[in-house]
Amino acid sequence: MKGIHLRIYTYENSRHAGKPLYEWLLEAAKAQGIPGGSVFRAMAGYGRHGVLHEERFFELAGSEPVLVEFITAPEQADALLEHLQQEGVQAFYARIEADFGVIAPA
Repeated sequence: MKGIHLRIYTYENSRHAGKPLYEWLLEAAKAQGIPGGSVFRAMAGYGRHGVLHEERFFELAGSEPVLVEFITAPEQADALLEHLQQEGVQAFYARIEADFGVIAPA
C-alpha cells in the first residue's frame, strides 16, 4: 500500500491541553481515525537552535527529544496536520511517502 509516514518531533516535557504533547498527539490521531501510532524517546538530540538535549542521571523532568509517528493514508496525515495547526500545536514534522503492508505467514 502507498501512504504517508508522518513523524512529529517534540520534547518529553512539552505539554498541550494539560497533558504531555506526545499523549495528546496519539489521542488526536486516534480520534481522526488514524489506525495506529508510536512514541519513541531519544537518548539525546538537538533541534534548530542547536541546544543539545540529553538524559542525565540526576534530571527528573526530561527535556529529551520525543518522536511521535504514524503511517497512514495521505488524507488522514493532511487532516491531522491541519488539526494540529488549528489547535496551535508547535512542533517540527516530516511527511514522507511510504510503502507499507503486513507480513504474514503464507
